[in-house]
Amino acid sequence: MKWSQQDLSGDEEALRATLADSGRLPRHVAIIMDGNGRWAQLRRRPRIEGHREGMESVRDAVKTSSQLGISHLTLYAFSTENWKRPAGEVRFLMSLLETYLRKELAELHANDVRIRTIGKTNALPRSVQHVLEEAMEQTSANTGLTLTLALSYGGRQDIARAVQMIAFDVRRGKLSPEDLTEEAIASRLQTASMPDPDLVIRTSGEMRLSNFLLWEAAYTEIYVTDQLWPDFRRSEFMHAIADFACRERRFGKTSAQIAQAPSPDMSTLQRILHAFR
Repeated sequence: MKWSQQDLSGDEEALRATLADSGRLPRHVAIIMDGNGRWAQLRRRPRIEGHREGMESVRDAVKTSSQLGISHLTLYAFSTENWKRPAGEVRFLMSLLETYLRKELAELHANDVRIRTIGKTNALPRSVQHVLEEAMEQTSANTGLTLTLALSYGGRQDIARAVQMIAFDVRRGKLSPEDLTEEAIASRLQTASMPDPDLVIRTSGEMRLSNFLLWEAAYTEIYVTDQLWPDFRRSEFMHAIADFACRERRFGKTSAQIAQAPSPDMSTLQRILHAFR
């Protein structure tokens, strides 16, 4: 099925147009998808049912990002710490990921979505690695939304890996210690080819980054909602984007220094914020 901006509702189109006109559309949105287990427990259902329901929220986030014109969406799908979960739950999560990719790949490809990964994907089951490789190869030439799945990923581990790469180059004489700059580290992270996230969304009300994009999120706006991930659907995603557009991003400057930058129609954004609640 082809997604189209024509499928946006009136409020959604108003948000898209306002963001485009003001330059406030985030290039990169990253999401910590939290609360699947609690969603299931509140309904006296097995935890795996929360993970299954959470896939519907993944579909909403991907489609909505594509329709709004967001260029990068990164989903924290499985952390390095998640390997500590019960073996049965880990097996189910791996199976769910494989099923999602096999089921959704044709539609993602038809809508110009490019799939990539970050993390230690060689730790994943071979069948999952295979379907990931197939999905990335098939969508490699796409130029729309880049959907990055963080799998067996940890921010500290990625930073440590980047520093190790620099240390090897210093030992070989290719670099001197003075060359160890922020740019040198950033260029060796797995996220080097994408812009830093403008917005990190975390569901379930938890106030922490949980080892996600620690280097990249230095100047990221953070949006926390009490909604559990399976309940975080299109309307809540739109609300998060509108909330982001209302914020003043100074990057160390004063309000007066950034006053010349294009500003959105705040009355429109405030109306949209209320509409999506």
